[in-house]
Amino acid sequence: MSFQIHSFSLSFLIFLSCSTGKLSVIANATSSLEEISAAETTSKSTLIWVIEDAGNKNILYGLDASGTIKKELKITNAENKDWEDLTSDSFGNIYIGDIGNNKENRNTYTIYKIANPENSNETTTAEIIEFKLPKKMKEKDFEGFFLHENNFYLFSKETKDFKIFSVPNAIGSHKATLVSEFNLEGKNNKITSADISDDGKKIVLLNHEKLWLLTDFEGDNFFEGKITQVPFNHDTQKEGICFKNNTTVLITDEQHKNDGGNIYEFSLN
Repeated sequence: MSFQIHSFSLSFLIFLSCSTGKLSVIANATSSLEEISAAETTSKSTLIWVIEDAGNKNILYGLDASGTIKKELKITNAENKDWEDLTSDSFGNIYIGDIGNNKENRNTYTIYKIANPENSNETTTAEIIEFKLPKKMKEKDFEGFFLHENNFYLFSKETKDFKIFSVPNAIGSHKATLVSEFNLEGKNNKITSADISDDGKKIVLLNHEKLWLLTDFEGDNFFEGKITQVPFNHDTQKEGICFKNNTTVLITDEQHKNDGGNIYEFSLN
């Protein structure tokens, strides 16, 4: 299978740095969950859906606005090897990305499709999407992905150049396609989560101490448009980001000692 690489120079981009981003804490989830690795909202539910990462239960949790668990949905045919991110479609289905690979020793990655979780009781069975990377390509660690125009886009977690792969949203086994590679430059640029707005016009990439807002792109040439870097006013282990609406995102971080374990709201305007 052939694939095409698109590499872009920063000279063709507008790369902006905004004033320090102030995160507003809307809830603390430490009484319920300590290692939230992703968050997602859907048009079919008022809950904030979250998961925990490797070593934790194979459960999708629904939290209310105060951070209280209102729903626990066990995925009976799923294993939490390293659940890292969530995305959803316009029908209210949620997809769990079992895509973490810290030791880069796994060669098969899994996405679990959970049909309308708000309508399930305590357990459900997922539909399974599996993929491998192109031949002769080194295995990658992924922590961020989203669904766009019926393809999943995955961002490898790298110190410098990272790669973006696409995988079709279709049940079964697939070979991922390398779409592009890019370097955000600077320090501490490992991507820990990603999301795209419902209108498909904005992308956010998360890091522990900042986010990047991507706009004015066409198709899946995400880095040909404008990139705005937004530093936060504190550095915690931020692992999850999702759009609450087209101008506001929700962010989660893991608890470490007395820090983190919160759900934040942040305006992109």
